[in-house]
Amino acid sequence: MKRIRAKAEKRPDAAEGPDGGWGWVMVAALFVSTSLVFGLMRALGVFFVEFVHYFEETAQSISWISSIGLACQQFFSPLAAALCNAYGTRVVVMTGGFMAGLGFILASQATTLLHLYLTMGVISGLGWGMVFSPLVATVMANFTRHRSLAVGVAFTSIGISSFAFNPLFQWLLDVYAWRGALLILGGLSLNIVPCGALVRSQRPSIKPNEERENGPFSCGTMLRRVSSYLELSLLLERPYVTYTLAVTLLNVGYFVPYFHLVAHSQHAGFSEYQAAFVMSAAGATDILGRVVSGWTSDLGYFRLIHLLSLWTTLAGVFIMLLPVSSLSGSYPALVAISLFYGFCSGALTSLVFAAVPMVAGVERVMGALGLLQLIESGAGLLGTPLSGLLRDLTGNYTASFLVAGSFLILGTLTMATLPHYFSCTDPPPPKRRAFLNENKDPHLALESTNIQT
Repeated sequence: MKRIRAKAEKRPDAAEGPDGGWGWVMVAALFVSTSLVFGLMRALGVFFVEFVHYFEETAQSISWISSIGLACQQFFSPLAAALCNAYGTRVVVMTGGFMAGLGFILASQATTLLHLYLTMGVISGLGWGMVFSPLVATVMANFTRHRSLAVGVAFTSIGISSFAFNPLFQWLLDVYAWRGALLILGGLSLNIVPCGALVRSQRPSIKPNEERENGPFSCGTMLRRVSSYLELSLLLERPYVTYTLAVTLLNVGYFVPYFHLVAHSQHAGFSEYQAAFVMSAAGATDILGRVVSGWTSDLGYFRLIHLLSLWTTLAGVFIMLLPVSSLSGSYPALVAISLFYGFCSGALTSLVFAAVPMVAGVERVMGALGLLQLIESGAGLLGTPLSGLLRDLTGNYTASFLVAGSFLILGTLTMATLPHYFSCTDPPPPKRRAFLNENKDPHLALESTNIQT
């Protein structure tokens, strides 16, 4: 075991970046931002029942609100990565924070379900996409040995906010109704703007007139520039494609409990506050899971990809057990399973992103995260409406959770087909294929995410 640890500490990317410094400030910025993106997104399940009653729509129709928001956040991530590589991370994140808040403020004035699709879904989703991936890439580019722990600590905010937001949002609904509650959420989301301002100024990876100064501007030149910004060469590499497919499959079922567990708990006969506490309990263990998984991974005793497979499988099993635990009407059983599920779901989340530099290389992490989010956006769009449809067809959420959990297990099986998956040591990460002239610096993404010295 000590031999495995020694080899893990000599990973090929060990000398590719710094290990802290201003990176810890960026961890704090990511901490706040993720709480106002995914923490808020998870707690939107509190509004689910309210929207069903107010708009008199089916569970499937209401589920599209959160699915569109999640899909847009992921779909627009490559655009955010390209903008960061071209113009710098700070302005992109600050703009995204403003759009995230604007979406909720406009949603508070909605009169039809379509308005919520466009505001909470498209506008806020676009803002989330411009915030999340750029900040995650910035944090990972500032850490090497403690990368998993740094990401895990930043992501604990999702669990903390899930624990706090569910009862808070239920109280806001009771006091201000759903319109007033959404208006307040818009104000909270605007706090992402000062978080983006903490990103240190970076120069664009390629100056706007660089190509024109070095040669004639052409369509081919533009395509090479776009390819470099988006890291499209990753789509030709088997490890990255396999990993992306695995994450896409688990993403189908991962968010289902956060959108439907509150409604399921109420359907099982528990009160509104009891149902909200179930999600809060899961959020509490989610916090612990993120720190424990990041710390365990950085110890180097086990490969990160193996730990990710373990936590993904366990999370899938506990999702499938959620409806089973409430069949007898036992509230303690439902809370217990939720605690185990929260721990495992938090543990896998930190490692999903920490594994990207190992699959794609640290210098391509910005584009790799963007493409990953884009490809898995279809899964995010499918997951909650599918579970809502199953609920409409069966009259309960049992089938919804069983199907959701099976997708996480399928993702683990896909991950097992990665090259060198059964090896005890990590293979060297691939390097970027240069699209531009050999005289030009190919390390675009790393320059756009590292701090300037």
